[in-house]
Amino acid sequence: MTNTTATITLEEFTSRLSGLIASASSLRNVWVTAETSDVRRAMHCYLELIQKNPSTGEPIARVRATIWRTAFARIESDFMAATGSRLASGMKVRVLVSANYHPAYGLSLNITDIDPVYTMGDLVRLRMEILARLQNEGVIDLNRSLDWPDVPLRIAVISAPGAAGYGDFVHQLYTNPRCLRFSTRLFPALMQGQQAPGAIIAALEAIAAEEEQWDGVVIIRGGGATSDLAAFENYDLAANIAQFPLPVIIGIGHERDVTVLDYVANMRVKTPTAAAEWLIGRGEYALGRLDTLASEIHHTASALIAESREQLAYISARLPYLPQAAIDNSRKRLDRAMVTLSERARGQLRPAMSRLDAIGERLTAATSSIIERRRHRLDSIGELIEVLSPVATLRRGYSITRVDGQAVTSVNSLRPGMKIETTLADGSIKSEIITA
Repeated sequence: MTNTTATITLEEFTSRLSGLIASASSLRNVWVTAETSDVRRAMHCYLELIQKNPSTGEPIARVRATIWRTAFARIESDFMAATGSRLASGMKVRVLVSANYHPAYGLSLNITDIDPVYTMGDLVRLRMEILARLQNEGVIDLNRSLDWPDVPLRIAVISAPGAAGYGDFVHQLYTNPRCLRFSTRLFPALMQGQQAPGAIIAALEAIAAEEEQWDGVVIIRGGGATSDLAAFENYDLAANIAQFPLPVIIGIGHERDVTVLDYVANMRVKTPTAAAEWLIGRGEYALGRLDTLASEIHHTASALIAESREQLAYISARLPYLPQAAIDNSRKRLDRAMVTLSERARGQLRPAMSRLDAIGERLTAATSSIIERRRHRLDSIGELIEVLSPVATLRRGYSITRVDGQAVTSVNSLRPGMKIETTLADGSIKSEIITA
């Protein structure tokens, strides 16, 4: 069966589609809310507008968009003036668009205006949601409640390497007029863009690993435009700073720029230089207190010295008369004490002397009795010793044989040729063993 329906080329079909879209008034100059993605700047600004499922976060609509050069400079200038940020990926926007269809490149939207108030409102809503979450978790005030040391001199700094703001901070700190000796170290991190929160969190973790080495943390941006501040409206980063064990100073953006980090950190300053000035001021205040204390100590010491001099003068005037008066008073007290002591001694010694006399008599009799008994016992022991002595034994006909001064107790210990000495009651003889 032959199909007689008319057939056209793809180019003709896309041309019809392009004409329909171009002639549809409902697709021109329409305000649309969406989220930006893949924002790229060249001669013009290219991006994607997406809408996500609130529950899953998955895109449910996506279309390419363009801001032509002729309008882009005005649109971004107005956007930055209102929000403090350049147009970037991940922002909620309300844009004025017209649909356009190109046969070769497909559907796209031409953006001719952006409502910065909508974006600011979305950032504020996001910030309030983060703060409410931290409040419910009970951590929002933790870092703000930490106390700084009286003189915080050891400072960990998180900033972009080579940033002008970091250089200004260090220069201000190390050239302070009171010559306070600060110690700093840079923990480098990205300070703009979508990767900034993760980089700053990693730097915070590195500082926490050596917490005892630091008095506090300073997070600062370099100079220049305050672009990509939306990256700091981040729950994870805010939660890390809120619960950080060291006090944190935030110096991100300009005076008019505010992020959620400013609500959770211990302190917010407007510039890196201001952060250095605050630390220097803390040290100068402590030095001022020391100066005041030194002045008070000097004043108190001077008053005490003056009072002591007055007392010394008074004592010096009376000193020539005081020793004699003291001696006279002491002599009188001594005389009274001697009389009292003598009377008390006589009263207490009489009965004691009587007891001693009686004890002496009993002791003499007991001693004589004991000595007599000991004498009789010694005599008996002496007689027994005399009977049992070796000399008495020898007189009874016994003898002692020695070899080399050692008594012989067994014939088995003797050998022919040995010299022996035999002791008798009236002398000793020496002989040699012939047989044994």
